[in-house]
Amino acid sequence: MKKVIVTGGAGFIGSNLVDKLIDMDVEVHIIDNLSTGFKKNINPKAHFHKIDISELNPDKPWSEFKDTDVIFHLAALARVQPSIEDPIPFDKVNIGGTLRMLKLAHNLGVKRFVYSASSSCYGNNKKFPTPETETTNPLSPYGLQKYVGEQYCKMFSEVYGLDTVSLRYFNVYGERMSLEGAYKLAIPIFANQILEGKPLTINNDGEQRRDFTYVGDVVSANILAATNPEDLKGEAFNIGNGDNYSVNELADMLGGKKSYGNKVIEPLQTLADNSKAALILDWKPRGDLPSWIKKYKKVLGI
Repeated sequence: MKKVIVTGGAGFIGSNLVDKLIDMDVEVHIIDNLSTGFKKNINPKAHFHKIDISELNPDKPWSEFKDTDVIFHLAALARVQPSIEDPIPFDKVNIGGTLRMLKLAHNLGVKRFVYSASSSCYGNNKKFPTPETETTNPLSPYGLQKYVGEQYCKMFSEVYGLDTVSLRYFNVYGERMSLEGAYKLAIPIFANQILEGKPLTINNDGEQRRDFTYVGDVVSANILAATNPEDLKGEAFNIGNGDNYSVNELADMLGGKKSYGNKVIEPLQTLADNSKAALILDWKPRGDLPSWIKKYKKVLGI
C-alpha cells in the first residue's frame, strides 16, 4: 500500500487505523464529516477532507484521490438503539454512503475495498461460537443496514470486478473510545457514570454476553485484509476475540453499583468463531479485556 483513503478516520477505530498506516509510511487521506469523530483524533501527517459520505459525488473528478490503492470504509452511524428510534438518517449514511464509496472505489480503480461490517447481522442466533455461515437475522435497522452494505460489497466484486472484503466486528473497545456525545459505547458509558457518582445503568438483566474485541486487533485485521495477496471476492470475516463476558461481569470489572430497568431488543449473546480470519487472513486477536480495564481505570482515576 502506498496511498489509501480511510473514511471515518477521525473516529474511534478509524483514527487508530490511520495512526498505524502512518507508522507504515502510507499516504493516508481521511474522509470524515466530524459528526461523531473529533479533530483531536486526526493524525497531523494525514490529509484530511471534511466530507459527508452520504452527500459525496463519486463521479466528481477527485484528483486528490488519484492512485489510491485501498479504501478502508469505516464511516457509519454506529449505534443499535438510536437506529431503532430513528432509522432514516442511519439508512442514508450506512447504506447510501457505502454505495457512494463503492462507486468512488470503482471509479478510482482501487485494488481493494475493506468494509467495516458488524456482527449485529447475526441477530439473536443460536449457534456459538458463531461462524460466518450462520443465518443472518438483524434485530435493528443498524444491523440490517450494515448487512446490506456487505451485500453491496459482494455485488460490486461480482459485477464490477472491485475486490472487496467485509470485516464483521464484535463489540470493539480500546483507546479513544468517546466519553462524549450520543455514540458512547457501554464501557465509556459506565466509566462516565462512575466518574459522576451514579449507578451503572444496565439494560434488561445484564446477563446478555458480548464478545469484546480490542481496537488494536481490529486495526491489524484491516491491514491484513488490505494486503492479503488473494482475491477475496466479497468474503466476510468475523473479527471477534473468541470469548465473551456478561454486561454484569463488565460492570463488576469497572466497579460501582448497578441499576436495572431498561428493556431493549438485543441479542442474548455474541461470540465469534474467528477461525476463518485465522486461516485466510492469518489474524489472531491478542486483546485481554480484564487486563485492559485495569489500565483504563488507572487512566481515568476510578
